[in-house]
Amino acid sequence: MRTRDLLSIKDIDRAEAFEILDTARELSRITDGAVKKLPTLRGRTVVNLFFEDSTRTRLSFEAAAKRLSADVINFSAKGSSVSKGESLKDTAQTLEAMGAELIIVRHGSSGAAQRLAESGWIKAHVINAGDGTHEHPTQALLDAFTIREHFPEHRQDFSGLHIGIVGDILHSRVARSNALLLTMLGARVTLIAPPTLMPLGVESWNVESSFSFDDVIPELDAVMMLRVQSERMNDAFFPSEREYARDFGLGAVRLKALKKSAIIMHPGPMNRGLEISAAAADSDQSVILEQVANGVSVRMAVLYLLMGGAAVPTEGVLV
Repeated sequence: MRTRDLLSIKDIDRAEAFEILDTARELSRITDGAVKKLPTLRGRTVVNLFFEDSTRTRLSFEAAAKRLSADVINFSAKGSSVSKGESLKDTAQTLEAMGAELIIVRHGSSGAAQRLAESGWIKAHVINAGDGTHEHPTQALLDAFTIREHFPEHRQDFSGLHIGIVGDILHSRVARSNALLLTMLGARVTLIAPPTLMPLGVESWNVESSFSFDDVIPELDAVMMLRVQSERMNDAFFPSEREYARDFGLGAVRLKALKKSAIIMHPGPMNRGLEISAAAADSDQSVILEQVANGVSVRMAVLYLLMGGAAVPTEGVLV
């Protein structure tokens, strides 16, 4: 990759996106075999700098770094000097003084990762692991990887695939990153949400939009359900949870309306019974746990390309 940081999907082009996906596929093939740990980043230090709670993303990055033999430091804002008022700048500079060469940052403020990377405060690489309601680029990459594995005929071009992203689009950094990446790769993307949860200016996203899930669902090759982010809502964005589940939830009736070849996705954590039913989440069409597994391979690829190399590995061991 040309970029030294991954802050947004806009930091990469189509060729670089496929380079990441191809590298992830090869790394997955290698680590699924006898070689479980690669020496690529031995002696390098990676820091997970998380100002928001996270389970999947933090553990996924930690597993990815360790499989590449990096030393990993996990930093949580809770119980740290941040709770005493220490700034992002001072925290990052302290971690770099301890040897951090790459910092993975999750922050509640949109633009925090970009500020850290472009401020000149540190020399370490920066990966955005989610900033406010802005972006979450590695989630979009692992979602694209998962889609590609289920539609191998579209391995180098997503043209002809119709992806629906459903739910709380307004507060979703996952939706923004996926809309950017999937359209870049050639897919047709439709955002599906109630009017109150559809962002203003969505027409500039190069996607389609709909207020009716039922009208679109029979056409979809993949349906990506989004968590309702109640912690980011200060007002009532829909009348009740029951009405939201009825109009925009993926339940048993809509599950039957899906193509048999379609896949069901969710970035997690899930609100079962709200945006997705247990029947849909646990169905044969669900690839939600595959997304979790694929996240490790994709994040290994990003770490490898930013810190360790610039070509797709083709041998059984990376050096």
